[in-house]
Amino acid sequence: MADVKIKSMTESSLLAAITVIVALAGAYVPLLGDIAILIWPLPILVLVVRHGIKWALLSVLAAGIIMAILIEPMTAVRMVAGFAPPAIALGYGFRKQLPASQTLLISLAAAIIAMLAALAMLFAMTGINPLNMQLEVLEESFNASISAYETMGVPPEKLAEMKDNFGKAFQLVGMLMPLVVVCSGLITTGINFIVGRKVLKRLGHQTPDLPSLDQWRLPVAIFYFFGFSLVGIYWGESRNIELLKQASYNVFFLTSTAGFVQGVAMLSCLLRNKISRLMFWIIIGFIFINGLIAQLLAFVGLFDMIFDYRKRFSAKRN
Repeated sequence: MADVKIKSMTESSLLAAITVIVALAGAYVPLLGDIAILIWPLPILVLVVRHGIKWALLSVLAAGIIMAILIEPMTAVRMVAGFAPPAIALGYGFRKQLPASQTLLISLAAAIIAMLAALAMLFAMTGINPLNMQLEVLEESFNASISAYETMGVPPEKLAEMKDNFGKAFQLVGMLMPLVVVCSGLITTGINFIVGRKVLKRLGHQTPDLPSLDQWRLPVAIFYFFGFSLVGIYWGESRNIELLKQASYNVFFLTSTAGFVQGVAMLSCLLRNKISRLMFWIIIGFIFINGLIAQLLAFVGLFDMIFDYRKRFSAKRN
């Protein structure tokens, strides 16, 4: 028992040191900083799987204190509050051998709640809304670009058109800030799930596998949420109900993204063994950067949630 406790303490100390080193890299190393921040939760995830939540919490506490001393308290609060909970949730799912989809959903929920909590804590401690601060940075960058174009002699009517387009885009970005939080949580969860599985397998742990892309099927409820979002956008726009309009736009883009993923899964199934996987992903990349085709594929994916085209095509083949 004493040996187990000593081993847990040793690994906890080592992994806490690794989290601090990764945080330092995230704060001070150019270019690699964003990547380092994304994988910062990995040591915590591994610690939960190997020794349980208690040792992970102690490690996070120690790492947070050291980070506050070496970097700054605000950065330490943001990273610990925003990234530790989803890592603990992922580690718990791996430790309990939960299905991959369930593990991802639990971690995604933890990531969204944690990010909102981190933003609220920063706002309470500084009085500054971090989301508004990001918008101000975008606006300053755009104003600097406009000034540069003016010195280059760009015609005033062209500048006016650019300002008008930016104003509309800026308004849309501000409206979609809740979706940005959700997507940030999804990216963090996805990266740590993929990398965490590889690390744990190297350490000899069993981890759940995601189904192949061909088998990905999202809930039918997403299709109905998409329909409700269209109605909400119409009502919000026509009756100037700002809260309804904002919520509906966020649901619209979120469900459209889900439809795109479902559409990619459907294409993957239909084109399997017909073209190489490299060619398949090249086609998907072309579709992704083409807004109209991407939206069409999203619609196909949304309707696939109801009609299950893959099942119909396989039935015809048989």
